[in-house]
Amino acid sequence: MPKHQTQQKKLESEGFSTKSRMKNSVVVGPPAAGAFVERPLAKATDFRKFYERGDFPIALEHDTKGNKIAWKVEIEKLDYHHYLPMFFDGLCETTHPYEFFARQGVHDMLEHGGGKILHVIPQLIIPIKKALAMRNAKVLCTTLKVMQHLVVSGDRVGEALVPYYRQILPILNIFKSKNLNSGDCIDYGQQRRENIGDLIQETLEAFERRGGDDAFINIKYMVPTYESVVLN
Repeated sequence: MPKHQTQQKKLESEGFSTKSRMKNSVVVGPPAAGAFVERPLAKATDFRKFYERGDFPIALEHDTKGNKIAWKVEIEKLDYHHYLPMFFDGLCETTHPYEFFARQGVHDMLEHGGGKILHVIPQLIIPIKKALAMRNAKVLCTTLKVMQHLVVSGDRVGEALVPYYRQILPILNIFKSKNLNSGDCIDYGQQRRENIGDLIQETLEAFERRGGDDAFINIKYMVPTYESVVLN
């Protein structure tokens, strides 16, 4: 075979590198950023450890409407600084019964917490951020609903969350326009309020309405496509 017909081996190279300008070089595109790829938990949550150890004053109760938590003490008398961050830590759980107890426990405590919740806000940010960072559709939906409940759970809670927007809103910005749901069909997801794009919009609107004068500008900084619902 003539020498000039010999097929030379292609060289793979990164864009804008010296090798990319060589003859027979093939530029390989960058790898996918993986912004929507789920991040599994590296270790068991503290919530699971405490639950298995029997440290929570809760039990599972069955009735005609389904499962619910039976609290062994009055919720209002709980030490919120101790228990509320633990239950928020369980928002990362995806298996029964941990997922159920964490989700329902958070909502029960937010429902009855009143003035106790405001002072615990700083301790809730890391569990919220950890749950959102998993990028799991089911966990995202659960956490967004909890955030909506949190912001209306007590006086000035919405305003107290504003300084933490930089920690909890980046994931919302990533998923805001991505209409994912944890069900089999987007229509059913909307009926069950499991459409992530819709839940994010609802959450941002709740943050703006309850966050005071500085809420919108801080949301806009982290989520540039968000438009005010208060000004309209």
